[in-house]
Amino acid sequence: MTVTAPSDCPVVAMLRPRSGEAQWMVSERYELHPWVPTTEYVDSFGNLCQRLKIPQGTMRIEVEMIMEAEGAIAVEPSAAAVPVEDLPFDALQYLLQSRYCPSDKMGERAEQIAGDATPGYAQVEAIRSWIHANLEYKYGVSDGSTDALDTLNDGAGVCRDFSHVGIGLCRALHIPARLVVGFLHGLDPMDMHAWFEAFVGGRWYTFDATQDQPRGGRIVVAYGRDAADVAFLSNYGPLEMGEMTVTVEEIQASATRMAAPQ
Repeated sequence: MTVTAPSDCPVVAMLRPRSGEAQWMVSERYELHPWVPTTEYVDSFGNLCQRLKIPQGTMRIEVEMIMEAEGAIAVEPSAAAVPVEDLPFDALQYLLQSRYCPSDKMGERAEQIAGDATPGYAQVEAIRSWIHANLEYKYGVSDGSTDALDTLNDGAGVCRDFSHVGIGLCRALHIPARLVVGFLHGLDPMDMHAWFEAFVGGRWYTFDATQDQPRGGRIVVAYGRDAADVAFLSNYGPLEMGEMTVTVEEIQASATRMAAPQ
């Protein structure tokens, strides 16, 4: 990507995936042109954050990584809802309403959509399926202020909007849900992507309302309560985005590694 600053601009970026249970960093290349000192820290959601100052003028940022990723995501229709009193402490924050997911105002709609389903995975899948069938994927409908209620009223949005609706409806049913941003192999058109995860059956499961069936080949970059927590570039001064190109390709495995999206 390229960015242009009329004067020095402090930024916090989220551009580096972490290794974890579902993905593993094999190698990476991370370059800034011009080069500037950069520090890195882990935020409260466990995301890798890069802190730097973009100098006056134009900067080009290049990130390339090879990741081992799951070819298929876990699906467990029988996974039950976890009682709130038994939830892990770090999952409790994902029950609360947030800026783009006003779940405290979505209880009636959640009951209409998923109230008849078995509490747990089945309810979340009912929500995902309803969003896929009833909301139109459409650019230009939403902007940086659009929340889940706006998307329901508009009947359309993009991947982050679909995810906000899913998160808000899950939380209204006391199911922890969080936003995930990253990359999906085979996405068309290719760009950064957003989906959501719900905590049922004692673990997090992936749900993507933009897709008609479960798909693997995902690389997670960041988790958060909603889009406010996972911006890939947060600027604290004037900054103009220029060209941004995202490419995800499957590469041949070595003798000791499985094939993985890049």
